Amino acid sequence: MRDKVEATIEMIRPALQADGGDIVLHKVHEDTGLVEVELTGACVGCPSSTQTLKAGVERIMRDRVDGVTEVVNIAEKVLA
Repeated sequence: MRDKVEATIEMIRPALQADGGDIVLHKVHEDTGLVEVELTGACVGCPSSTQTLKAGVERIMRDRVDGVTEVVNIAEKVLA
């Protein structure tokens, strides 16, 4: 599962980088389907980052990788 998540992130990354951001994979919980990432660069503090994560990254990840249930930005946990 992690290999598929990493491959999907590599496919998504250029779109984020085009806007000055990036994404870093931290952990894949294969038992629950939770994927922990960190949005970096211009994504930090961007008002659209939650929308990018949920409607973009998470939707693509769930479509391409069986078992993924949710993608969370661990940077938001630290700030909360």
